[in-house]
Amino acid sequence: MDQFLAFGIVGLSTAAVYAVIGSGLVLTHTTTGIFNFAHGAAGMMAAFSYWQLTAGWDVPVPVALAIVLLVLAPLSGLLVERALRAVQGLGDAEKLVMTVALLSGLIATARWIWDPMRARTLPTFFAETEPLRIGSATVTWHQVLTMLVAVAVAVGLRVLLFNTRTGAEMRATVDDRALAGLTGADPLRANRVAWILGIELAAVGGILIAPTVSLDAATLSLLIVSAYTAAIFGRLRSLPMTFVGAIVVGLMESYLTGYLPQNEYLPGLRLAAPALLLLIALLLFPHGRLRGRDRKLSPVPTPSRGGALFFAGVIALLGLMVATTLGESDLIAYGPMFAFGVIALSFVPLSGYAGQISLAQLSMAGIGAVAYAHLAPDGQWWGLLGAVLIAAVAGALVAIPALRLSGVYLALGTAAFAVILDRWIFTLPAFEIGSVRIAFFDQGSVEVAGVNLFGLKLDETAQITVFAAVCLALATLGVAVLRRGRFGRRLIALRDSEAAYATLGGNLLLAKVAVFALSAGLAGLGGALYGMQIGSVTPEQFNFVAGMPIFLVAVFAGLGALGNGLFVGVALYGPLLAVPVLFPSTENLIHVIPALAGIAFGGGVVSHGAVARMREGFEAAIRNRAALAAMIGIPVVLWLLRLAGAVDGWILFWGSVLGVFAVRIWADNREQRTAASEPDVPVEWWGVKRPWRAADKEVLDHAVTAAR
Repeated sequence: MDQFLAFGIVGLSTAAVYAVIGSGLVLTHTTTGIFNFAHGAAGMMAAFSYWQLTAGWDVPVPVALAIVLLVLAPLSGLLVERALRAVQGLGDAEKLVMTVALLSGLIATARWIWDPMRARTLPTFFAETEPLRIGSATVTWHQVLTMLVAVAVAVGLRVLLFNTRTGAEMRATVDDRALAGLTGADPLRANRVAWILGIELAAVGGILIAPTVSLDAATLSLLIVSAYTAAIFGRLRSLPMTFVGAIVVGLMESYLTGYLPQNEYLPGLRLAAPALLLLIALLLFPHGRLRGRDRKLSPVPTPSRGGALFFAGVIALLGLMVATTLGESDLIAYGPMFAFGVIALSFVPLSGYAGQISLAQLSMAGIGAVAYAHLAPDGQWWGLLGAVLIAAVAGALVAIPALRLSGVYLALGTAAFAVILDRWIFTLPAFEIGSVRIAFFDQGSVEVAGVNLFGLKLDETAQITVFAAVCLALATLGVAVLRRGRFGRRLIALRDSEAAYATLGGNLLLAKVAVFALSAGLAGLGGALYGMQIGSVTPEQFNFVAGMPIFLVAVFAGLGALGNGLFVGVALYGPLLAVPVLFPSTENLIHVIPALAGIAFGGGVVSHGAVARMREGFEAAIRNRAALAAMIGIPVVLWLLRLAGAVDGWILFWGSVLGVFAVRIWADNREQRTAASEPDVPVEWWGVKRPWRAADKEVLDHAVTAAR
């Protein structure tokens, strides 16, 4: 009984922190309509700032607390409010991208400022004071302080919301912002107060919990998963139920620590328990309607057959050029661009076509990598098919909860699934179910062999690079065929309106299971290719935090664009990898760029995606056959000269880049001169009063698509 009481006290202390953080999350969501994925990262930054002031600069604790809580946290709240104001009236996707970008960016910034290889600890408050005794249980004054703070937060928020004008404005803003403004309320002021208080509560929670956990950027940021669970208990709007949820989570974690049997299969369960409880809560609790649903959906262009074939050929040619011009060490570093391109391409049918949000695609890639490693230790070709199939089955399992979830709830569910894999499933040793042996990373790393294609063993890095490029080309071609086919049109209808899709006879269960399985299978293929490229894989390479840059760059590229995969692969394993090699001082800055790309998209800086913008810039050159041939011919000629030893790699690279842009400028000028020499006639007289041009068809197609 004494042990039960002791673990209960620890659990209540932890629950108090979750209640403080979760209440800030609920406060900002109910007032602004934005679910802040970066809420935990804000608390993490506060904890690191407090450590820097106290341990790094020897600032007295009261002064350090005043600086962090009274200066830095309010300023951070104002900055976040200003940054997210642009997406206030937009849909779920833009809000999600912005806050996930903030989460990724704050983790990268913290690792930039504070070396993650250096261990840091924070002392508890009143560590030198004699603890209290309740029976045989010991209660530290830090735990007492934590519980008192939680009670004070609960009382303070109650008074604010129901006994002040500002609180009335905040509650009115929740119901109807426009109507609240007509009655004299100030929605902008309510938003500012909500963000300041929300970040303030995250900072308080981060400082209180930091002494009891590792002072690590990712660890502290993902502690928010427990606060997410508490907030879901409150259905993202009820503060009392959020506190109840926090108590449930805190006690569960504590009692699992004390009473979970000690064996090699269960330690990860305690770490994954908050994410597991979050997933259960998402499925069991009813959810209110999400405000601000996005009905201004970006059009998804239908690729032409010739264009898709041409683009697939360009990808394969690029793979051959990379494999034959880079050395072994460079291929190991840059070659994975094609494998990661396949992983990024998995977002296109899932998010671009079907409108389903997933933050677990890199986890699906991890499943594919370990499945191939165990199924094909000698590189048997059918092991690759098995890996795709196993990843697809895992994706189908994720799809079943997706029937009940949408928007931010679906993002939370897939994030919880990824964290469960990171913290528990991927850490399990091998086990058997009946006569079937199931293994993951064997609590370490697993070796991945190159594929053996009907007697042709691909075990050299250059060979695997070409094979990965061909796989990306074929996958891109397959996605184009999907978009042009009946199922692709059904997915677009599903994205436009799930209710209308079901009303017209569509099977939501079948459609969602199919598209989740398809995208997970693609991600699994990419994971297997990545494992071949580097030779061995570890679970850390497929964790939730590692997957955020891929998601953000994929969103920036344009989730409906056929070139999404190649763009993401080249971006992540091209300039973002090469620049720090050339300029080592930029290494930390480069890690922040994916977050900046997500912020740029969410803020509307890049509408419809970077791939669409790039294609618009090259449309004149693509329409002109001579220009198109020159854009392909110049890099190919320089590549052949490089193989012959006549030029070096830099001339190949910069000559190709400058040559392609020179051709683009020439094609643009030529088309402008042609257009200027022809009469400007209404569209209905094109082909009658002036000659019909190939460009006219694309102009009309764009106009029809925009009208829809």
